[in-house]
Amino acid sequence: MSVIKPSLAKGTRDFTPVEMVKRNFIYDTIKTVFRKYGYAEIQTPSFENLSTLTGKYGDEGDKLIFKILNSGEYLKDPKKKSFDFAEEDNSNKLIPLISEKALRYDLTVPFARYVVMHQHEITLPFKRFQVQPVWRADRPQKGRYREFYQCDVDVVGSESLLNEAEFILIYNEALSKLGLKDFTIKINNRKILSGIAEIIGKPDLIIDMTVAIDKLDKIGLDGVSKELLERGFTEQDLEKLRPVILLEGFNEEKLASLKEVLAESETGLKGIAEIEQVFDYVEGLIAYGLPLTAKLELDITLARGLNYYTGCIFEVKTNEVAMGSIGGGGRYDDLTGMFGLKGLTGVGVSFGADRIYDVLEELNLFPASAEVGTKVLISNFDAEAEKYALPIVQQLRNAGIAAELYPSSAKLKKQMAYADAKNIPYVILIGGDEIASGELTLKDMQTGEQKKLTVLGILELLK
Repeated sequence: MSVIKPSLAKGTRDFTPVEMVKRNFIYDTIKTVFRKYGYAEIQTPSFENLSTLTGKYGDEGDKLIFKILNSGEYLKDPKKKSFDFAEEDNSNKLIPLISEKALRYDLTVPFARYVVMHQHEITLPFKRFQVQPVWRADRPQKGRYREFYQCDVDVVGSESLLNEAEFILIYNEALSKLGLKDFTIKINNRKILSGIAEIIGKPDLIIDMTVAIDKLDKIGLDGVSKELLERGFTEQDLEKLRPVILLEGFNEEKLASLKEVLAESETGLKGIAEIEQVFDYVEGLIAYGLPLTAKLELDITLARGLNYYTGCIFEVKTNEVAMGSIGGGGRYDDLTGMFGLKGLTGVGVSFGADRIYDVLEELNLFPASAEVGTKVLISNFDAEAEKYALPIVQQLRNAGIAAELYPSSAKLKKQMAYADAKNIPYVILIGGDEIASGELTLKDMQTGEQKKLTVLGILELLK
């Protein structure tokens, strides 16, 4: 039998025990905040019917869906036997014959399917969060994987802008609890962007306009102007656009300027009113004691997949590390329409857990507790010490302390090396003297300090 060289499928990763403790620290922190705001967790299957997913992400997105081959003998089916492999563009015609399922591409479309299928069981507004892996047949590169986790939180069935305000507070609280001290929550509104396109007489070019101005940080004003001219805008259009794109000042000043610019656009003014309402809600909520760590910034250049969103749009960036956005989302008006349930508005945001992990790692923000698995190791010198230690290890576990008894009597050096390798902070040494006196030796592996303590004393110290 030949030996198979172990390897990972491209674009996937193993996570070590240390990494998993840190990843779970992020997820647990975020989930705690979600629950605090009334959101409940759901899960959906790893794969969906292919028909559920296709046609929801555009042509480019559809190409990135991982299809699952049907089981069984394909060629027994007469339709497949007669398939013409020489025909051009035959792959799209072949897929329905050999694949009826696919790995989920995101959590949003499965959530829409879930809401429609469970519409008679759920109570509206329905508030859910979901932390699960998704798969994309993308070209793997640094920071881009074929399997990765999404961390989504949405509410459907409510038009209230209080939901948008609470998402700002959820971002603020969760990221603060994770240790971030300098981050910006950017907000914009699709209606403001539509209003800008209206007043320059190019409502049909709104996508082209926002795709270009969304690149302002990367290519600068000259680059944006050049791209707009290539997309069908005139110099006169650019003269109207430039002061809007380059809006400066506090949020109130930006809103005041926009009211003047968009005075003739009912849609644009509605977008401004929505932003003002969200800001009012946030101010009202933080007045009762929740500190706002985040900088809240109105950013007219923020677009975020404009054809998808219909109202407020969010993006979150850390200012402590050079990193792309670590979160984003917005309001959508017809999430479930694709499955026949029309007019159900919703709003949702996501946390970029992988990027947040990298930020916390770079800033050394993971607490010591997020790097510890086992808290204490009990040494094992011989059969008598092992028998003496068994009830002690169970006492520690009953008190909620992660504890291990070394599974065999080995040299102390080997047992200490095991504790070091696993970053176990404490070791209990039990020899003949300890058994006779009832006072055990507790060694702090970081400082090397040793103390003689009873089991109760150790429990108090470690708790």
